[in-house]
Amino acid sequence: MKPMLAQCLRLPSSKVCGFAFIVLSILLIGCSTPRTKPANVIDRTKNTSPSTASVDPTPAGYYRVKRGDTLFRIALDQGQSYRDLVQWNNLSDPNQIEVDQLILVKAPSGFRQSGKPSDKKPSLDKPNELVKLEAAKTDPTKIESVDPAIHLSWPAKGKVVEEFSEGKNKGIDIAGKLGDPVQAAADGKVVYAGNSLRGYGNLIIVKHDNTYLTAYAYNRSLLLKEGDSVRKGQKIAEMGDTDTNTVKLHFELRMNGKPVNPLPYLQ
Repeated sequence: MKPMLAQCLRLPSSKVCGFAFIVLSILLIGCSTPRTKPANVIDRTKNTSPSTASVDPTPAGYYRVKRGDTLFRIALDQGQSYRDLVQWNNLSDPNQIEVDQLILVKAPSGFRQSGKPSDKKPSLDKPNELVKLEAAKTDPTKIESVDPAIHLSWPAKGKVVEEFSEGKNKGIDIAGKLGDPVQAAADGKVVYAGNSLRGYGNLIIVKHDNTYLTAYAYNRSLLLKEGDSVRKGQKIAEMGDTDTNTVKLHFELRMNGKPVNPLPYLQ
């Protein structure tokens, strides 16, 4: 390195200046070369989903499909038969629904719904029951003291191992042995029998009237099919552990599609 430096120092000044000029020119060219800008990142996920793009309110009597919905789940949450939803919405395939699609969930005028319609109303023969109803309007904690509009029998014999908890457990869980009988809690009509609802295993749903339906999940086997009429206490399934880790019956009562605590309704 030193010999080369010495040689450079012994060069005539003109050559040194020329050499320095060349080096300086190279440095200037390198500095003046524009740097490549990073490519702009475009978020193509925005506004690609019809549900996020839609701002129209959902009309009364309709449900707007969300990501992850199935027609079977919508029917259960709306207290309807999924076959009715298929017919009301002219669906050729119940498995083909799209995000943001509007689904009619209320019966059209003049249409007879699946299940057994009932005009049964709470009995108000006793004067004190009317007082209880009035009290329930102002004090929700007293609602369980009111005679319900539907009286259910226990769907299985066994200990309640998990009670109803809004937001956590939509029904009650009854322990039992594999193959124990599962019975209809009230008269009605089977509106679903299968295993298409994730988290319910082998499931059977009975519609009792235009307000109430009951669901029986985790069964080993189903003894009835859709459209069958059932009587209160009739064996409809065998207890199992499908889609769960222990043998038990998950029992739900739905009022207009909303899960309610079934214990006050059980005789």
